Order: sequence, then structure tokens, then C-alpha cells
Amino acid sequence: MSYAALLLFFGVIVVLMAGFPVAFSLAGTALIFAFGGIVLGVFDPNFLFTLPSRLFGVMTNDTLMAVPLFVFMGIMLERSQIAETLLDTLSLLFGTLRGGLGIAVTIVGMLLAASTGIVGATVVTMGLLSLPTMLKRGYDPRLATGTICASGTLGQIIPPSIILVLLGDVLSSAYQQSQISRGIFNPKTVTVGDLFVGALLPGLLLVSLYILFIMIYALLKPESMPAASPELRQGLSGLQLGKRVVLVLLPPLSLILAVLGSIIAGVATPTEAAAVGALGATLLAISRRQLNLDRLRDVMRGTTSVSSMVFLILIGASVFSLVFRGFGGDEAVRHLLLQLPGGALGAMVAVMLVMFLLGFVLDFIEITFVVVPIVGPVLLSMGLDPVWLGVMIAINLQTSFLTPPFGFALFYLRGVAPPQIKTSDIYIGAMPFVAIQLLALCLIAIWPELATWLPEVIYGN
Repeated sequence: MSYAALLLFFGVIVVLMAGFPVAFSLAGTALIFAFGGIVLGVFDPNFLFTLPSRLFGVMTNDTLMAVPLFVFMGIMLERSQIAETLLDTLSLLFGTLRGGLGIAVTIVGMLLAASTGIVGATVVTMGLLSLPTMLKRGYDPRLATGTICASGTLGQIIPPSIILVLLGDVLSSAYQQSQISRGIFNPKTVTVGDLFVGALLPGLLLVSLYILFIMIYALLKPESMPAASPELRQGLSGLQLGKRVVLVLLPPLSLILAVLGSIIAGVATPTEAAAVGALGATLLAISRRQLNLDRLRDVMRGTTSVSSMVFLILIGASVFSLVFRGFGGDEAVRHLLLQLPGGALGAMVAVMLVMFLLGFVLDFIEITFVVVPIVGPVLLSMGLDPVWLGVMIAINLQTSFLTPPFGFALFYLRGVAPPQIKTSDIYIGAMPFVAIQLLALCLIAIWPELATWLPEVIYGN
């Protein structure tokens, strides 16, 4: 039966690589294997009888209600042209420094990540707005494209990230399973809020490493990122520029503070905070006179499309995981991880490597819903901290967005980049930032306190 589970897993990979829709590939392949197993007498059909209750559990999950709300918030902010205003203002602030425009792009990417949490939208928006400007000012195309792709993927790790919402829900269930398997029948919980707080310092660490790399690159190869002339500031005095920066940064920072602050302070759940964010994004668009009926309809359609994709994949993944367990796949994975040399460390390294490789062919949503429920309970039963594990997985999945040749962020930028930008330039430009992310992953592995210290201080866990 464990061989059947292994064949099921690789069968899904093959079907996905053939280009079939993800949700239907997961559910369809699993059901074909299940019916074949029933015919051969190696699969208990009673597993399928539990499917309606599993799907009903997805429908009634309060935590997952945050997903469409955060998606609405992100798309509304994208349509309100907040990225364009931020980039223009921060370009004035940093543009006269060598490498300043690259720093401005990174900071805007960080702010958009904390405001939207949608990688594709951020990369496309930054590519349309900043890439032509960076090329016009003489930036190396490889450095420009790499900076845009890397800063655009910060939405994976900086809260409120959709991946952290999904990971929080999956890890919460996995953490309870791991404790029950160890005879702990009053299990502790891990929440989306815990992951949000735990991801703050690693996210800021990643941003700092990006900026440090750009500054060092500017020192070593100054011709690759020339500084803009002082005339860029159009005669603005220091006081006028400071006032403009404050006025531009205040609305998005207030929205970020309202969303994250309410979660950290414990006055709102992530779902309630997402509702606050959706309302705040709408009010911000109204205040900027960027909202009309057509734009609202566009935002609603975009939200429905993205949310439908997420939940349809979740349903397909539920069917897959049910059949995988029916074939004994979870026990086979548990046995394999326990037999690896190095104990918990060896198992963790193996899982991180597998997720990194799967990131070449699978989307982060698929990995979250398919792989994490399988390996999560085993790793957590070995005593790993769930917040640390969640942050490590999130950064690993973020790295897969940048890794050539299949990184999704690279495809997003390729779609909006000027024709003179070669695909090889985008690939080569992303490689230093992949190395930076792997460095951050190693630093968090060596010092887990980077992810666990702040939750312990705030929540006392």
C-alpha cells in the first residue's frame, strides 16, 4: 500500500507537469487511484465516506475566511495606485545615492508586501513602474530585474501574507495531531497570529540583506547603478521632501499598523483584522479618488477569481491527502523521516530540500496543502517549534518563486519586461537574491530565536 501512495504522489506530479488544472489533477488522480485500490482490494472505501465532513470542515473554517478578505485588500490597494506614489516619493528620497533607486524599489516592495501579500500583483506592478525607470537611469538590467523579482516576493514572508494564513491553518492541525500522537490530549495550539509575529523579524532580516547587497554591489561596481542628479528633486527643500514622504507613507503604514497591530495586541483575530484591512483599503482608495463602480467591480472579480482558485486547490488537496492516508502514505513518510540519519535535523534538511525541489514544478499553495499536512505532524512530533517550522517553510517557498528556470516571479516579470530584456538577464539577476534567501534560511536554522523570540515576548508562549 505504501508503494501505491508513492505512485500516487508521483502520478500527481506527472499530471501537473502535463499542464492539467491543479485542483482537478489532485482530486482526479487521487480518486482514480482510490477506485483502482478498491477494485484490487488494497484501499478501504470507508475513507471516501469521510470526504463530505472534510469538505464541510473547509467550508466552515473561520481562519480561512481571512483569505478572500486579504486578497480583496491587496487588489484594492493595487488598483488605488499606491505603489506608483510610493515609488515616486522614495525615488526622490534615495535616488541621489548610488544604488538609491534599488533601495527604494526594495522598500516599496516591503511596504506592498505588508499591504497586499500577493506576489504576482507586486512583481507585475513593480515591473511596470520601476523597471523602465531603472533602465533609463543606467542600471544593469540583471541587477534591476533581480531586485524587482526579489522585492516582489517579500509578500510570501512579510505579514499579512496569504501563505502564512494557509500555513497557520495547516500547521495548527498538524501540531494537534503531533501532540495527540505523543499522548498529549490537552494540546497546545499555534495560530495564524503566532506565524505573523514570528515572521516579522525574518522578513525584516531579508529586507536588510537585500539592501546590504545592493549597497555593496554599488561600491564594487558603481557603473552598474549610477546615482541620479540632484535636479531629480525638482527644487524641493529638505523640509518639503520630508513632509511629502510622511504624507505618502502615513496611509499605508496606518493600514499596516491597523491590521498587524490589532492581531499582535490580541484585540482581533486574523479574520477580523483582514476585514479591517479590506475596509481600510477601500477607504484609502476613496480618499485618493481612485474608486468607482467599474474599478470596484474589477476588484470584486479579481478577489473572486483568486479566492476560488485557492479554495478549489484546497478541496482537491483534501481529496488527495485522504486517499494518500488511505494507502498508508502518512505512515510510510513517518517511517522514512524517522529512519534518516541526524534525527530531527536530518529529517528537517530532507523536507526542506524536497520542498525546494518541488517548488520548481508546484505552486506554493499546492505544496502547503499537499506536502505540509503529510510531513508536518512527523516533524512536530520530533519536538520542532511550529512557529519556527512555519517561517522556515515560508522562506523556502519564497525561494522557489525566484529559482530559475521555473520561478513564478521570473515569469511574472518576463511578461511585463521590455523586449530588450533577455530572459537570461532575469535568470542571472535573480541568482544573487536566491543565495541571499538561502543565507537567511541558514541563519534562521542556526538561530531559531529569530522566529520564536518575538512570539514568546508578546504572547508568552
